[in-house]
Order: sequence, then structure tokens, then C-alpha cells
Amino acid sequence: MSLAVTGAVLDGERVGLRAERGVIVEVGSGVHSRPEDERLDAAGGLLVPGLINGHTHAAMTLFRGYGDDLPLMQWLEEKIWPIERKLEPDDVYWGTRLACLEMVRSGTVRFWDMYWHPEAAARAVSDAGLRATVAAPLIDLGGRTEAMREVALRSLDELTGAGERIDAGLAPHAIYTVSEDSLRWIAELSAARAVPVQIHLSETEEEVNDCLAEHGMRPAHYLDRIGLLSPRAVLSHGAWLDDAELELIAARGATVVTNPVANLKLAVGRIFPYLRARAAAVQVGLGTDGPGSNNSLDLFADMKVFALLQKHEARDSAGVTAAETWEIATGQRAPALTAAHGLDVGQPADFLLLRPGAPELSFGEVHAALVYAASGAVVQSTVVAGRVLMRDGVVEGAAEVLERTLERARRLGLAPPMTSTTGNPALA
Repeated sequence: MSLAVTGAVLDGERVGLRAERGVIVEVGSGVHSRPEDERLDAAGGLLVPGLINGHTHAAMTLFRGYGDDLPLMQWLEEKIWPIERKLEPDDVYWGTRLACLEMVRSGTVRFWDMYWHPEAAARAVSDAGLRATVAAPLIDLGGRTEAMREVALRSLDELTGAGERIDAGLAPHAIYTVSEDSLRWIAELSAARAVPVQIHLSETEEEVNDCLAEHGMRPAHYLDRIGLLSPRAVLSHGAWLDDAELELIAARGATVVTNPVANLKLAVGRIFPYLRARAAAVQVGLGTDGPGSNNSLDLFADMKVFALLQKHEARDSAGVTAAETWEIATGQRAPALTAAHGLDVGQPADFLLLRPGAPELSFGEVHAALVYAASGAVVQSTVVAGRVLMRDGVVEGAAEVLERTLERARRLGLAPPMTSTTGNPALA
């Protein structure tokens, strides 16, 4: 299978790009299509790398708009966790398919997913054509240790054969929902099988205070003591990390994924200390968190919020630049989130074409336009592994995905019974 992109703009120059078997083999001004190629005409659109969503719970598209405007723990305990107990694999499959549809439309090519029925999520990602690291959330409260470990081992085995674009992971929910013995076991399993681990960490001040009271140390030091802090570790949120923890995280080669929109919406009380993390050389990625708590999967929106928050916190409008923000959103400052990135020969053919003539992109410096002006609506075409997932704004099967997801939401009592996509031309 080969693909040729023609008429694209890269670094101010008209270029072509060819991909074979999902890998970029040519890019530049002298590149032209061949008879055997599938052709994709950019018509003057910008050629850019795809975005990497470092933390989400994709199937929570089902919960969008449910239980909003509540404190984090009340939202989880009273709204989310009770209804999650009713989830079936088909709920997760279609909820994840809708999330993938939204991510394809807004330029995300890879994401890290932590959610129930991971085998169904992996199947949805594979069918949608995206890349993902997929893991079941692991919780052992209430004497569920053996059951949790069975879930971890079974999900790793099931996900191993899920396809070349799916990576298996481990996802202990948090230090307050997983026992110390189980966290040690997860650390050992991660090392033995060389699989990544993602965990919510230091999202709230209460979590930090409870860790200090119970263990006599802050959360990152606690993870290090039990062997979980390593280059395989992805720490989601990190809003309440202090300087010593950031230095330790950098020393261990772990990654922090900041989720600025979700943290603001859930009022966690603090902004991720990115400038101090950067000074400590911490690897940092960007995430939306779940569509139940963001409620969007559009990383363009999160890029802008991230940059503005950091400028505001630093009282320095130059503290974080648009170019740096773009690097974070495309995974260039968090190698653990993506095995490769960029538009060079030999890299995976994962890229976007942005709309030619889009007003948001028509003026000024490109990175400033991408971060401060654009939304996911500027994405014209999305390509993953050399396969065109969206061509000129059209994703095949979009209407069916939304309709089937609505059916699953109705089953759970989460959607109006008469909601329909009928007559919506955008979903044709």
C-alpha cells in the first residue's frame, strides 16, 4: 500500500510526500506521485505532524454532560463509578469509536487510554485506524487484590495480539485506590514485561496530604520507594508536585502528562508547575483527560489553555512559546508517549493536512496561529500509518458511529430517548 500527498506546504515550501507500508519514504519539493499510489491532494494545505493525547478515558464520550459542575471525588463516587459498574463491552466499543471519530477530526493520531473493557477499546481503536496504548484501570479497594491482578494479566495477554497500532499498558488508577503491595506487584510486572504504566498522581492537594499522613512522604517519592517510578511510568496530572518531586521524576526518566482543561473544570486548585518541570528536565506531554471531565477531545483547545495558564502563572508572556507548546502537543517533549514523531523519511506516516485558506492560519507565524487561533476545525485530512482516515473533512461511517453510541448511552440512561443524527449533514 502506498500513498502520495501532493500540493502540501511545509516550512513555506510546496512539497510532496510518499509513504509505503505506513512509513514515509520521500518528502520534499521534488516528490511526485506514482501510478500505483493512492493520491491525496493537499491543495496548498499545511503539512504538520499529528497530535498525541497523553491521557484520556475515551469511552467516557458516553458520560459527556453527565454530572458536570461537581467536585472531583463527588463526581467520581456519586456519578461515574456507579454507572461504570453497568458498562458492557459494546458500550466501551462504541464510546471509544466516537472518541476516535472526534480525535480524527481534530488531529489526534495517537492516545493513551485508561478504561474498562480494554479489549473492546483496542478493537475500536483498530477499527478506527488510530494508534493507542490501552490499559484497564486497576483498583483493589475492598479486598479485590486477586481479582485486580487477574484483570491486569488477562488484559496484557488479550491486548498483545490486538494489532501493530495497539500497545498494551498497565493503569493503576491512583495511589489512593491501589494498595502498596499491588503497586509493587504492578511495578515488577511492568519491568518483567517491559510495558508502560500510567497512574493519576498528585491531582489534588487532598491526595498529597493523605499520602504524607499515611506514608510520611509525597506521592512521587512514594512511587519511587515502591519501584514504580521509571522511564516506563506516565504520571497524569501532577498539579501538586513540588520541586524535589520534579527533580526525582526527571532523574528516573518518567513522564508527566498535564491536563489543563480538565484540571480547571474539576477545580483541582493548582496549575501544573510546567516551568519548574522544564527547568528540572522532566519529560512532559499534553492530555485532554476523559470526555466526561473535559468535555472535549480537541487538543487544539488544550494547547491554548496550557500556554495561557503557564504565561499567567509565570507573569511572563514569553514564559512558554507557541512553538514549545506545539512540541509538547505533538509528543516531541515526551518520547515515552510515542515511539516516533515528525515528518522525516523513515518515520511513521502519521500526519495532518490543514485547511488551505483557513482564516485562523492565514496570518502571522505558523506556530502562533496553530496554538492561539486554531481549533480542531482547521484539520482537513488525517493520515495514520499511511491510511487516510479523514479526507477533506469527511470520515466514512461517522453517522453510524454516533447513532450506535447514542443507542449505548440510552441503554445506560445517559441520552434523551429521541436523540438522532437524522438530517445532520456534518454526519453524512
